[in-house]
Amino acid sequence: MPNIKKLKNIRMVIFDLDGVLINSKNNMRKSWNKVREIHKIRNKFEEYFKYIGLPFLEILKRLRIRDKHSKIFKTFKKVSVKNFSLMKPYPQMKKVLAIIKNKDIKLSIVTSKDYVRTKKILNLYKIKNFNVVCAYSSKMRGKPHPDQLKYVLKKTQIKAQNTIYVGDMYVDFLASKNAKMKFVFAKYGYGRDNSKYKYKINSLSDLKYINKS
Repeated sequence: MPNIKKLKNIRMVIFDLDGVLINSKNNMRKSWNKVREIHKIRNKFEEYFKYIGLPFLEILKRLRIRDKHSKIFKTFKKVSVKNFSLMKPYPQMKKVLAIIKNKDIKLSIVTSKDYVRTKKILNLYKIKNFNVVCAYSSKMRGKPHPDQLKYVLKKTQIKAQNTIYVGDMYVDFLASKNAKMKFVFAKYGYGRDNSKYKYKINSLSDLKYINKS
């Protein structure tokens, strides 16, 4: 039985998108490989992928790619949108979201993906359960900074202690810690397990045990 049953007084669940609600790894691989081909970049997909969770432009900096950032991002987004069919929702996603929503618990998204693609993905899979969708914007610092999470708290008027953030990367954990909210690690996602993660789920269906009281 998942230890998230111990969580009490939850008023909102905030989800990361990639690696938590949607498996987009194949889409990212194809997009990055096209970036490598067009822009003559040496960094392999595995190097790019280890920084997933950070904003795209921050990943480029970590990879020491020093120029053509806007052109690279444009290529990546174009190929990504063209190949949305490579993205797949994790099992029982809609069912689990409906169960949580029926408990009168708010649902939101905080992702490092840009707003346009985030909305296209949600529309593609007809996901309409969310109170707030906060994609990455230059107006806010990306994860591990807490700006996006705090924005959602402000918009919903829910306190941090009554909120959990479900993510799959260490950067998600740091963002939730900086926002002073509990973190739930999605073991099925892209990141490695860590002893610092107190609450963990093996699948989305484990979240049905979350309670408001």
